[in-house]
Amino acid sequence: MRFYSNLGFALLSFATFGQAAATPLPSAKNAPIETSSAVVSSATVRGSTPQQVEAPVPATPVRAQSNPSGPLSPPVAVTVSQDPRPTLDGGTFVNTMRAAGIYKRLAKEGGWPTLAAGTVLKVGDKGPLVVKLRQRLAREGDLSADQVTDSTFDLNLMKAVKRFQARHGLSESGSVRAKTLEALNVSAEQRHRQLVASAKRLMDSRFAFGERYVVVNIPSATVEAVENGQVSRRYVAIVGKADRPSPAVETRITTVNLNPTWTVPVSLIKKDIIPQVRKNPAYLAKMKIRILNAKGQEIDPQALDWTTDGATNYTLRQDPGATNSLGQIRIDMPNKEAVFLHDTPSKRLFAEDMRFYSSGCVRVANVREFAEWLLRDTSRPDGVWDQPRLDAAIGSGARQDVRLTKPIPVAWVYLTGYATPDGTVHFRNDVYALDVQKHELPPDEPLADVPATASIPPRRL
Repeated sequence: MRFYSNLGFALLSFATFGQAAATPLPSAKNAPIETSSAVVSSATVRGSTPQQVEAPVPATPVRAQSNPSGPLSPPVAVTVSQDPRPTLDGGTFVNTMRAAGIYKRLAKEGGWPTLAAGTVLKVGDKGPLVVKLRQRLAREGDLSADQVTDSTFDLNLMKAVKRFQARHGLSESGSVRAKTLEALNVSAEQRHRQLVASAKRLMDSRFAFGERYVVVNIPSATVEAVENGQVSRRYVAIVGKADRPSPAVETRITTVNLNPTWTVPVSLIKKDIIPQVRKNPAYLAKMKIRILNAKGQEIDPQALDWTTDGATNYTLRQDPGATNSLGQIRIDMPNKEAVFLHDTPSKRLFAEDMRFYSSGCVRVANVREFAEWLLRDTSRPDGVWDQPRLDAAIGSGARQDVRLTKPIPVAWVYLTGYATPDGTVHFRNDVYALDVQKHELPPDEPLADVPATASIPPRRL
């Protein structure tokens, strides 16, 4: 799928400097019910009656809790949207630019009212703040324009708050507290800027959409397995932290590694391993990390001078097993950034709302189910790679590299604002500060950039 430059520049110029698009976005009247992604068509953004779809509140994330009669219960990943519409498809660029035009008009018209810091609102509350909340939600179409004068926080307003929360990747509580308040108070100008910046990052895409493909939207910290244009499965993910960001990548998934070893990158030897060994000389043995020389011979850690960076001249490799940093599955996707998808021995971070803790690679919750989906068309001598066979292979403890019969396209994208074909407009936090324009940066602050990959060259916004 190619987005030709002349079309891209024309749309960008139109949405950035011209009038808002007069053509409405696709209607959402036949859109399916979702659990954490609400429907906002162009008509609702313009202030007319939104589709009345109540998205059920996702289950509260379960944390590990003390149990006097047994072991700690394992953490459970947060609930993510079951919306079948993928974050990225062949029309995302155009749909996002159309939405940018609408938000440009909203900004020119004065945007929307803001709520005072510390505002907390819930069902049953009354007063002028409730009216202001209604006015705010009506501007983007989460609430019907004929419901803006009621001063009571009723069930209809709760549904509207849930719709807003769903579009922003927030827990659908239906009440206004700190995170929802922060999202409500982001200006129309900034929302427009997010849409334009996200579209710019897609403009040169050459991603090969197929019947089956995978999308990682970094700001959403989710992984989508897409099949026949619909999200077959969506997974909670942990992506790169701000100082070790996950890059934009377009490539193909080629191999599923079972019980992988992990070769520690030089950068992590410097940043993590050497400081850990200085604190605790037994750290390498505890983590089952071996030091190998150029001939593959194992070196005694005590033979190295850990007050220097000399360890970077060796290969540090972690054995397979329960403590391996990649967990029990690594998903290979050849790319210049040397990043990949993988399991993790520590599941607790999947229960967090903000999941930016990785060092560039992406950890996937329920990765065995994801691996089964990837291997569906890959046979083995005794049948297919179903869950029991996958579990048995992992349980053997032996490393096994399973090549996919047909590699699956995968795209890691950075979309802080995007629109789906039905007109739904979504926003996420700009965790890497990539939406900030160069002239808006403080003096002497370097410009954040998307790392180069084989398919996506560096670009500055």
